[in-house]
Amino acid sequence: MMRTLEAELLQGRALYREVVLAKLAHARESVWIATANVKAMLVEQGGRFAPVLELFETLAKRGVALRLLHAELPSRPFREAFDASERLVRGGLELKVCPRVHFKTVLVDGAWAYLGSANLTGAGLGAKGEDTRNFELGFVTEDFDVIDRVTALYEAVWSGAECRGCRLRSVCPDPILPPGARTEKKASRDRIRLGHARRLRR
Repeated sequence: MMRTLEAELLQGRALYREVVLAKLAHARESVWIATANVKAMLVEQGGRFAPVLELFETLAKRGVALRLLHAELPSRPFREAFDASERLVRGGLELKVCPRVHFKTVLVDGAWAYLGSANLTGAGLGAKGEDTRNFELGFVTEDFDVIDRVTALYEAVWSGAECRGCRLRSVCPDPILPPGARTEKKASRDRIRLGHARRLRR
């Protein structure tokens, strides 16, 4: 059933400015990211360009819960930078891989969402110039129903609820749900109650 949706459509560098600089960098409680590809993209911090993992380290230090759901092995520079951060390795940034993940989203504080084509890479959500970045489109919104549905899908994948019936399990590099583990897909999805997304505190 169609309904009116309040959202803003962004493209190119505007995605970096709004998603990364305006919202992700100022998260108060949580950031959930889903992406197909992960690279050591640069972002502006304190008047300089720094790897996005430095921003994640800053957020983790503030107590922001960070999740990264990805489909492919992160780039070597990203992995090396992650391994060098004791705080992130100890759980400051949780990572899970699922080769079927192709949706791209950034959920901030359970109250704001980005959905679009851009991955967590320099040419996608990073700080690259207009003449070198990918052609990307995406929209951002605080719409309750959109956030609830995105959160429900994210949680279903993150918890492993989708693993049991997955026909790609034999080629999965690291199944989220271990063989023989018991889970109920419905129970996982029921943890997300529709209509309970929150508006950002101003």
